Amino acid sequence: MRKNDLKYVIFKTADGFFGLLADNKGLLHSTLPVSDYDTAKRYLLVGMFRDALEDKKMYPDMQKRIKSYYNGCYAELKKVIFALNWEELTDFSKKVLNVCKRIPAGQTITYSQLAQRAGFEKAARAAGSVLAKNPLPLLIPCHRVIRSDGKIGNFSAAGGSKTKKKMLEYEKTIAIPMRRDFRCASAKTRRH
Repeated sequence: MRKNDLKYVIFKTADGFFGLLADNKGLLHSTLPVSDYDTAKRYLLVGMFRDALEDKKMYPDMQKRIKSYYNGCYAELKKVIFALNWEELTDFSKKVLNVCKRIPAGQTITYSQLAQRAGFEKAARAAGSVLAKNPLPLLIPCHRVIRSDGKIGNFSAAGGSKTKKKMLEYEKTIAIPMRRDFRCASAKTRRH
């Protein structure tokens, strides 16, 4: 494999087709579920000026956890070990996204809190701009960041604020503490 060759995987979840794109340095991009494989591929590879090869065995643990997430099971995505290729991002963006990555499922923080935790107390708007370009939706849960007045705020993924609201409501149903008797949420919880 040549240096920085691109590879991708698109797999079916209960909500649709989810995609991951990586090179030999790490994960570059993900897509939230869409209705069909071709749409997922188009969103995943937008702006890529080099060929990408499909690799269905790429990130198997992550694929399993993402499928579980959309099947109504609590899946701790931040426990999946994977490299990130953030060479194109600014230091500010990296700090904001790293803080965002640590927000637990079922919880939210404000854009101001995000900026403060990243070390930039007065940069709430700039932090919001970083989230609008989040290359790894769901894996870096930008949907868990809301406005200081408690309103949902904008969301750059398909469906906009409605999608963000659905994701937050859904996570409240599956983000229960782990117990010995833990079972996946009921079929009623499952997203469609």
